[in-house]
Amino acid sequence: MSSGGGAADRPDPAADASYDADDYDTESGAAADNSAESAGESAAARRARLRRGRVRRESRIVTAWQSRRVRWGALAGVVVLIAFGLVAWFTPLLSVRTVQVEGLSAVPEQQVQDALQVPNGLSMMRLDTNAMAEQVSQLPKVRSVRVQRVFPSTVRVTVVERTPVLYFDSTDGAHLLDCDSVEFAIEPPGPGIPKLVTDHPGGSDPVTEAAVAVMAAIPIPLRDEVGVGAVVARSVSDIALELRDGRTVLWGGTGDSARKAAVVGPLLSQPGKVFDVSSPNLVTVK
Repeated sequence: MSSGGGAADRPDPAADASYDADDYDTESGAAADNSAESAGESAAARRARLRRGRVRRESRIVTAWQSRRVRWGALAGVVVLIAFGLVAWFTPLLSVRTVQVEGLSAVPEQQVQDALQVPNGLSMMRLDTNAMAEQVSQLPKVRSVRVQRVFPSTVRVTVVERTPVLYFDSTDGAHLLDCDSVEFAIEPPGPGIPKLVTDHPGGSDPVTEAAVAVMAAIPIPLRDEVGVGAVVARSVSDIALELRDGRTVLWGGTGDSARKAAVVGPLLSQPGKVFDVSSPNLVTVK
């Protein structure tokens, strides 16, 4: 019983051998498959590395070629610019051929041309436009001037003339004053220019300057439609406007001019001969 049971329990050597062989074959196959798969992945990785290497080499070659092309292009551009600058600076290729003067009314154009003194054949690049503008600004009737290059061959001159706002009589004639209180001409005043009546008229006189400032502050309808015939300035704080219709506006000084300008229009719609706006918060009519 005991031996029979032992024989039955003992494993069959053939079965064990078969089992072990199967296990070995299975494990060997898996190892072989893994080895083949690893070999395949290594080959693919090598091919990928080779491709990346070729791409990098080609990229470096293209980048270097493009860089050289850019450098040579930039150098060629600089050479062309230098050559053009030298030609424009030293040759008459861009010389002045036309002088265009704008804004003139009272100033003869020939006076401006003479003051400009544009050198014949001089390149536009070498013009000193600031010096030319300074020369033109010396003309008495010129208030401001701008000189510009207009390539390829034109000089544009834009002039702002002085215009009279007041005049005063003197032994040598009528002196015209502009909005800057500058005496810029001795000649008959144009129509509608008010006369300045004061003890010591002149561009540097404080009372004259105050009268000019009042003229700049009065409303346009009062100046152009009603019309100011004369400005009587006894002091810097006592200035009166004699209107062409015979009425008088007592303006006072230059202070509160904006407020005075606002109230004088409605005030003149009332009957009266003397309109006092010297204190704009307490106006009176007589």
